[in-house]
Amino acid sequence: MVQGTVQVTHGGSSRWRRRSGEYPTLTAALAVAGDGDVLSIAPGTYRENLVLHHAVTLRGPEDGSGSVRIAPLDGVALTLRASAVVQDLYLEGQDRAAPALLVEDGSPELTDLRVSTHSAAGIEVRGPGARPLVRRCTVENPAGVGIAVLDGGGGVFEECEVVSSGQTGFSVRGGGRPRLERCRIHHSTGAGIAVTGEGSGLEALGCEVYEVRGAGVQIAARAAARLTDCAVHRTSADGVTLDTDAVLTLAGCDIHDIPENAVDLRSRSVLTLSRTSVRRFGRNGLSVWDPGTRVDADSCEIHDSTGDYPAVWVSDGATASLDSCRVHDVPDALFVLDRGSSVDVTDSDLSQVRNTAVSVSDGATAQLDDCRIREAGTGAWFRDHGSGGTLAGCTIDAVQTGVIVTKGADPTLERCTVTSPAEAGFYVSAGGRGTFKACRVTDSSGFGFHVLDGCRTTLTRCHTERCARGGYEFAEDGPVAEECTGDGSGPRPASAAAAAAQSAPGGGFTGAQSGVRTVTAARSPVAQPSQAPPAASVPRPADPEPAGDAAGARASGAVLGQLDALVGLDSVKREVRALTDMIEVGRRRQRAGLKAASVRRHLVFTGSPGTGKTTVARLYGEILASLGVLERGHLVEVSRVDLVGEHIGSTAIRTQEAFERARGGVLFIDEAYALAPEDSGRDFGREAIDTLVKLMEDHRDAVVVIVAGYTAEMDRFLTVNPGVASRFSRTIAFGDYGPGELLRIVEQQAEEHEYRLGEGTAEALLTYFTELPKGPAFGNGRTARQTFESMVERHAGRVAQLSEPSTDELTLLFPADLPALSAPC
Repeated sequence: MVQGTVQVTHGGSSRWRRRSGEYPTLTAALAVAGDGDVLSIAPGTYRENLVLHHAVTLRGPEDGSGSVRIAPLDGVALTLRASAVVQDLYLEGQDRAAPALLVEDGSPELTDLRVSTHSAAGIEVRGPGARPLVRRCTVENPAGVGIAVLDGGGGVFEECEVVSSGQTGFSVRGGGRPRLERCRIHHSTGAGIAVTGEGSGLEALGCEVYEVRGAGVQIAARAAARLTDCAVHRTSADGVTLDTDAVLTLAGCDIHDIPENAVDLRSRSVLTLSRTSVRRFGRNGLSVWDPGTRVDADSCEIHDSTGDYPAVWVSDGATASLDSCRVHDVPDALFVLDRGSSVDVTDSDLSQVRNTAVSVSDGATAQLDDCRIREAGTGAWFRDHGSGGTLAGCTIDAVQTGVIVTKGADPTLERCTVTSPAEAGFYVSAGGRGTFKACRVTDSSGFGFHVLDGCRTTLTRCHTERCARGGYEFAEDGPVAEECTGDGSGPRPASAAAAAAQSAPGGGFTGAQSGVRTVTAARSPVAQPSQAPPAASVPRPADPEPAGDAAGARASGAVLGQLDALVGLDSVKREVRALTDMIEVGRRRQRAGLKAASVRRHLVFTGSPGTGKTTVARLYGEILASLGVLERGHLVEVSRVDLVGEHIGSTAIRTQEAFERARGGVLFIDEAYALAPEDSGRDFGREAIDTLVKLMEDHRDAVVVIVAGYTAEMDRFLTVNPGVASRFSRTIAFGDYGPGELLRIVEQQAEEHEYRLGEGTAEALLTYFTELPKGPAFGNGRTARQTFESMVERHAGRVAQLSEPSTDELTLLFPADLPALSAPC
């Protein structure tokens, strides 16, 4: 039924045409209308399928007297095959196989239309000749696509709105290439915008896509798009996705409040971002996969993650480039993994990162130039064999650990500075390598450079200042250092290896005595060099066969003899002997058929640094192996960085792996109180403690656990879990060394390295150690060894001026060789 009439005003001048006329149907009016004619439609509902073959004007009432509804029962409501003008109409359709409005040819102008339909599409632009200009139109289509441009179609859509589409809000395929300006697409069930197929493209300016039950923007199958000053937010899936050779440019866009990946691209897709913000995302901010896939970001910001995933994820051979970008307030900033994957980051800021700022693994590489990393758990972590790259001119500030290199990774770091790390500036373990050139560490609460496990690391012209535990801590056999220096505050290089190197001609860390130093030396009888295993989250090579396995263990008497040879530690020696006696008598009672008293072998070591805790733990393991209590007796040394993971669930895995490596031996947890910081908040350290307590109970005879740290902090640690205190049989306190004991350590060092104390030197050393400040950085045995190292340096500077020094002059150390008390070691 037709309501209303159609007034036709003819635009032609032919004599046989009436100037105007009134028709009962639109079909009748269109039959007489020609190019330039105006059809003024009275309010009402027209159940007609209209086809416009001429450049007419079709418009509803301009006086607001009512609405015009074009609502056929099936088929297309309005088809345009000419450059007509259509305005102020309501279009409705009921055909799930056809669009409500179809543009097949020409450049029609569609203004202020409302398409409310249940059709295959609200508006469809089809064919290479279709180029409409669509202004201020609204499309609502719960049954299908909002707007579709296909088969080479194009056109411009200005200030349009697509709402409540049952499928994609705006779909482009088959070579379509529309332009969108200031449009809004929301509440679609499929993607907000989808561009698919080779030759298909889209340009959007100032548009908004939101409240979408799917991805916000999808570009796929060799399609291309450019979005400028657009916003994508509140989707149920990824914000923006690219797949299979897709190309997308985002300029000045804002992608936020995305529960999944903000931007995900795969299969050789290419994304270019500039001045774009990515924020409040549940998974990755940028997720980049597959060989040939590439992201280039310039002046972008990625921040405020709401999940537990890296902000930027690059894997499977993909590449990413970030220039002048900011990544902050995220769990992890940048993860690059898999051989062939790489990132190139220039002049960018990575800050407020809860875990790792840059993680490189599985053969990937990272290039960072002039970047700033601050307030992170770990600045950069090169995890395993084949992983590497270069950090040049970067600053890392206020982190737990500046840079970690593990399991064969081999990065190059040049002119990098780490400031105020809580644990170490640079930490290398588990066969990690690495080349460090002109790098600096200042104000470390731990070591400056901490190299473990005989890692073949090279340091050139590096410098440390104000490192609380020492500038350089090296294990034996591995590191090579040249022209490295330290300011002398805090402990000096803390291993016997470093002592040997500095006593060698041309060796040492002072600028005046440069030279290549290969760190190899005999063990110190006071405190062995650190040989802690690396972080437990990375696979490790098999542990070497320990010296104290069941077949080849030294006799307990020989090990106890070595324990007795240590300087001082009288109370410690008594405690260890008492434990050994209990275990030995228990064995004998069992052989006699008597019950043996249960001896809990887990221990707590308390005391200041440098008092021999690690050395005693290693000997304790050997003693237990010699008595048959432990299978191997080897020592596995770990700390918080080795046990606490970066994501939910990873801490338990790391702790279990560390426990397994220690099976048959001793698990030594240094600074164990760091697992339960006082202001823990959302900290995974307590998960490590809970896991450890259960493992100690389930495998009580397989591993001996020793926890160590400062006395007051360890007292607090024992209260954090009801099962912690009950698992440890006793606490052994390691007291500070007195001046006489420190003198004895220096004498041992001198004897070991073929030096002698000259007349008055022993007395001067006693006075020196008596007056030396004993603050928090005082290293006990380490301080004694570092004092000896300083004396060797001063001796070398003195003797080097002699043309032909005698044997006495080459070996005698005098009071003048002592360092000044104003700059204690």
